[in-house]
Amino acid sequence: MTKINNAIIMAAGMGTRMRPLTNETPKPLVKVNGIRMIESIIQALHQENITDITVVTGYLADKFEFLSKKYENLKLIHNPYFNQYNNISSLYVARKELKNTIILDGDQLIYNPDILSSNFEKSGYAGSSINKWSDEWIMHTNEEGKIISCDRDGGDNGWRLYSVSKWNAADSSLLGKFVEKEFENKNYDIYWDDIPMFLYADKFNLSVHKISESDIVEIDSIKELANIDSSYEKYVK
Repeated sequence: MTKINNAIIMAAGMGTRMRPLTNETPKPLVKVNGIRMIESIIQALHQENITDITVVTGYLADKFEFLSKKYENLKLIHNPYFNQYNNISSLYVARKELKNTIILDGDQLIYNPDILSSNFEKSGYAGSSINKWSDEWIMHTNEEGKIISCDRDGGDNGWRLYSVSKWNAADSSLLGKFVEKEFENKNYDIYWDDIPMFLYADKFNLSVHKISESDIVEIDSIKELANIDSSYEKYVK
């Protein structure tokens, strides 16, 4: 059993699909039913006694500064490449923080803090079972539960991948090494998840951390936001 030491929250993106809300507010700081998305994550991590938190900022980085004052042991790392390269750049600038680590995106809602439990057995991604079409990344496992493949263009059977992953120190070391290698070789246009899922899948032994579909909500559009918080209905065209 491994115990999580720290968390890395990715919050550098521009949130273009959420404009005009994100013209002056980074997407993770948009409030949903009165609470900022990123704070729902931070508070859920605290419930699991994970307080060593790194937030990777980029777009409108100064807007996040209050977090380091509000939450003890939370630090900010700025990603200067946020408007040039894909999110591999965010893990690249935070790679020294990789330990026994949980990595999350800052623009989702955690409805079940138990899925962030600080104890885990194998490195892997949160996933909910699906049996109907989804255009999200879909993971497939063998009989032992090891992730053996992933469909980046969606599928109708397997495990939907969520942006919550846990890494033991050994896998974190590999992940950091490969992120550094690919980024410094100017492979800028990939997601950092491409590294363990595709480019170096044979170097990792990842499992699905099984969750329910209702445990996490990822918000990708104002329409999806309005479905959860009716105060945003005025922005839906």
